[in-house]
Formats: sequence, C-alpha cells, structure tokens
Amino acid sequence: MKTQAFRRKLLQLGTAAIYNSNLSGFTEGRLYKGVSKGLCVPGLNCYSCPGAVGACPLGSLQGMLTANAEKKKAVFYVIGLLVLFGLLLGRAVCGFLCPFGLLQELLYRIPVPKVKKNRFTRTLSWVKYILLAILVIAVPLIYAFPGFCRYICPAGTLEGGVPLALTNESIRAAIGTMFWWKLGLALSIVIAAMFIYRVFCRFLCPLGAIYSLFSRVALTGVSVNEDKCVHCGACVRACPMDIRRVGDRECIHCGDCMDSCPTGAIGWKYPFKNCGKGREKV
Repeated sequence: MKTQAFRRKLLQLGTAAIYNSNLSGFTEGRLYKGVSKGLCVPGLNCYSCPGAVGACPLGSLQGMLTANAEKKKAVFYVIGLLVLFGLLLGRAVCGFLCPFGLLQELLYRIPVPKVKKNRFTRTLSWVKYILLAILVIAVPLIYAFPGFCRYICPAGTLEGGVPLALTNESIRAAIGTMFWWKLGLALSIVIAAMFIYRVFCRFLCPLGAIYSLFSRVALTGVSVNEDKCVHCGACVRACPMDIRRVGDRECIHCGDCMDSCPTGAIGWKYPFKNCGKGREKV
C-alpha cells in the first residue's frame, strides 16, 4: 500500500476508534449517555452503537425533523453543523472520517471479481439524492418518523442493532420483522461492497449527498492546477468513484488520483489557501 493511502487508512481507523471509544458499551449492551452524545460527529456513525460517544448527523437531522414544534428548533443546530462540516471538508468527510466508508474499502480488497464504474453506476449515483429528499426530509416531516434510519441505514444495523441484540436480552426479545429486513439489507450491502467499490457511499448514502452539495466551495480536498493539466483523463479513469472530473460531487478527495497524473497537476487545497498547484513529478 502506498504511503499516502496507508496514512489515510490510519486516519480512518483512528476516527472509527474515537467515534466508538466507549468500549464497555459493547460488553454491557448499553448506550453511552455522556455530554458528548449530544454532539454530532462528521461521518456516518450510528447513535445506537454501544461504543458511540457522539451522534450521527443524519440520524440527528431526522430526529429533529420528527420532534414537536418546541424541540424542532434544534434542527437548526444540526443543519448548522452539516453546513460547517460541508464548508470545511465537503466529501473529504467520506474519504477520511467515515467508519462505514472504511469498512467498504476493506471489503473491496477481498480478491473477487470487481464491477467497474460505467454509465449505469453513474446513473445510480443519483439514487442517494432521492433517498435524501424522501426518507431523510419528507418522511420525517410528514409522517414523523426517521425513514432512512428505520428502513435503510446499514451502519445502524451493523453498529447498533446487531451488537445490542447480542448483548442485551431485552432488546433481543423485542426483535421483529423490521430487524430482519434491515439485517438482510445490511448483509446485502456488505456482500455487494466486495464487488463494487464503496457501493453504499456511491448509490445510497444521503450524508454523502449532503456533503456533495459543497463540492465547489469546500475548503479542503484535492484540486487541479489548470496550467499543468493536459486533460488526458487519466485521473478520472483511475478513480473508482463515479467522477466526471477531480473534485466534483462524487469525488471523496482521497488523493489517490495524484499518482495517476502524468504532469503532477493534482494537489491538495487547504483552508483559506489555494494549494491546487499540484505536485512536481520526479
């Protein structure tokens, strides 16, 4: 594994460990309820995970939208955090700070036949925006329950539902049809992730859809020095995500494209400073 990719994996692992540092929760089958649980972490990490010490921004958004009029004011706090994360990091959150993204990348390393990106996968990338509009926003507002968390979210099932069912007898006794539906869906996504790179991130994740809206203005990520770019398309071909250009809405800013650029035109940008001058090729 190349140095840059290895460092990114270490950061992803460190992030997952920090998000879920309440280790006693896994053995006791209880949720952490400290002060930090009221704060949202940037990535997709279920509030109901026994180890979670923070809240999931996607789950918090749905929860606030289903609350009564008085508590619904807190939705502005969640939206404000999402905007802040989006402006500072954009989809770099997906590339560096999302435990479920890391899990999918590790699964993809299993040596099985791979489904490469194509026109159909690019079309499927729009599904996550539909899920955002319907299950994350419309259903909570109209029917007052968190549609995406209840019916879809595989992170909630694998991080929260399964560990709690294994360690908490009362929860295990309450298991019903919905649990088995979500478990089957989560296992399907896990299996698909072996064959399709970041299948959930690309096609189903509403949080990634939210952060993609900030792709043009996010302060961190990768950028292209147009003075050096020869428009050969090597970066797009090398990227396993459904990008049309480096830094667009599907780019997770992992930086792996830098090694594919023959002119060193791709580089990092940092807050308040445009560093998209690229790296010199040696």
